Amino acid sequence: MPGSRSVRTGSASLRPSPARRSRGRLRLAVRAGATGVAAGALACGSVTSAVAAAQPDGARSAPQHGAAVGYAHYVALGDSYASGAGIPEQTDQNCARSDRNYPSLVAAQLAPGSFTDVTCGGATTENMTGPQGTAPPQFDALTEDTDLVSVTIGGNDIGFGGIVARCVVLGALVPNGSPCKASYSLGGEDELAARIQEKAARIDEVLRGIHERSPDARVVVVGYPDLLPDDGTNCPETIPMAKGDTPWLRDTEKRLNGMLAERAAAGGAEYLDTYGPTVGHDMCKPQGTRWIEPLQAVDAAGVHPNALGHEAMAGALLGAVSTPARR
Repeated sequence: MPGSRSVRTGSASLRPSPARRSRGRLRLAVRAGATGVAAGALACGSVTSAVAAAQPDGARSAPQHGAAVGYAHYVALGDSYASGAGIPEQTDQNCARSDRNYPSLVAAQLAPGSFTDVTCGGATTENMTGPQGTAPPQFDALTEDTDLVSVTIGGNDIGFGGIVARCVVLGALVPNGSPCKASYSLGGEDELAARIQEKAARIDEVLRGIHERSPDARVVVVGYPDLLPDDGTNCPETIPMAKGDTPWLRDTEKRLNGMLAERAAAGGAEYLDTYGPTVGHDMCKPQGTRWIEPLQAVDAAGVHPNALGHEAMAGALLGAVSTPARR
């Protein structure tokens, strides 16, 4: 598939039927339960180790996860927060896709029968069914035997890049007020809160489309990580944003994640919180501590997760999908 990366591992050419996959998962789950602590002690390898190493002293308690569930075909969908924009090595420059993004790290640990990564920087919900430049619709990667799907989408639908750009410009002019918030509330209503609510229907369409094409798939909606200090402080020397706009923009991201969680629950999917696990590693933190790059980026695209951020997101996703889904 042009613009995508598909990897086969093991004997992936002999994919089991849905019924055989279900029986296989049941056997794996029973075996994992019988082994008890031994199954829980299986490690996530370099992903968990790297996340633990990045934690401040005294906070290195990253859980260990074992790949207790076998998957035949894992498909990764989403935008630049999933593609790994700017992280070496970029395997698809047009889509800003890295071989160290969280889907690739998860696939390396899960070792599914096959793995297809069609994440693409700049993607919106429309690019699930429509092309994005030379990249075909992301849903083209879904098949009937796809049994695991991760998707990070919605940020570009509300225009998050443009929002940050406006807030930075206004913050440089009015550093002590809330000029960006005011500019989005001229009619007395928070325009961004309204945008998020309006896009909920688009997330519903995405989840329905995945289920229609891959009816046996376990679908995980991966939320967005912590971009700004969770305590509401700002760092004008790193990102020139007004004091009052920083907590408002933080709350806007939380509102977006909340909407994604609600639609996942309503749409037969699981929601993965990556905000909580990344608190304390926002773009205001120094290099080595931060998992999100500031505007003057070093290790990834600006205002995007760096390699450590993707390792943290991968660790969270592995923790979710390495055990059977709750029914």
